[in-house]
Amino acid sequence: MAQPYDFPLDQLQTYKPVLTKQNDFDSFWETTLAKLAEVPLSYDRTEIQYPSKGIKVYRIVYKGFHHSNIEALLALPDSEVPLPGIVSYHGYNWCIDGDIHETVNLALKGYAVLKMYCRGQYGESADNIVSSNGHVTGWMTKGIQDKDEYYYRAVYMDAVRAIDVLAAIPEVDVSRIAITGGSQGGALALAAAAFSSIPKLVVADHPFLSNFQRAIDISPSLPYNELNEYFRRYSGKPEIETKAIETLSYFDMMNLASQISCYTWLTIGLIDTITPPSTVFAAFNHLTCEKDIAVYRYYGHELVPGSITTRLQLFMDYLQK
Repeated sequence: MAQPYDFPLDQLQTYKPVLTKQNDFDSFWETTLAKLAEVPLSYDRTEIQYPSKGIKVYRIVYKGFHHSNIEALLALPDSEVPLPGIVSYHGYNWCIDGDIHETVNLALKGYAVLKMYCRGQYGESADNIVSSNGHVTGWMTKGIQDKDEYYYRAVYMDAVRAIDVLAAIPEVDVSRIAITGGSQGGALALAAAAFSSIPKLVVADHPFLSNFQRAIDISPSLPYNELNEYFRRYSGKPEIETKAIETLSYFDMMNLASQISCYTWLTIGLIDTITPPSTVFAAFNHLTCEKDIAVYRYYGHELVPGSITTRLQLFMDYLQK
């Protein structure tokens, strides 16, 4: 593939598309957060066996949006003092073995780590929202004709509640919590930071769910192409696409970006065809908090080895006393 296939870097750095917020954008999210608040904070915690000294691993089941059971994994280092915490979110339909080894590896560095499993995508996280319209394979178009039914409304709120759960764990210091993830997980970290005042730091790799209209136009890959396939099926009904684009605007990271107040660090590769660089910069350039973005010229949609030391240093700087 030619490098880069998207805008050149100097144009990406200033790319700031006009926001697509609807008039009721703020009231929609206020209502949604109020509905989440109606669900009492509760969770069950069951220890599971893992072959590592100094770490205990637990299965967590908590009540998410619409009273759905959401499963998570909790890894706790042995400690006599409250621990800094990290909430981690996984990629789209991608959570091999529940990311248990990755979660424990991060806990071994001195953090209480909670890995949330997205409803319907892994484990026993239940998707209990019934949508009144059909959708194509995957999650991108589930409920897309109604913002109240759209799949990511519940997932964003589950991600917020995951922060509340980690903050309620007795071994955790609520004043020292960060959130992180890649791709879909990066989007959920940004969304959760937009709706929660608890996080002190966001670390998001190639975040998904941003600048939908450009992603539809240029992304050659799934999952964004689920949207294109949906529109193909309704090519004779342009009102279906119009309504879907309106729904997506409520969940667009660039429209939520200004609500994030903590330090936010993003990464992106310039040959990423899954989350095109321009869509990531659209969110980044609308952030008003303290921020930075690491750009990797020769990398695509993948964890960049050269980014690992920086992210670990950020966790140290913001969470370790």
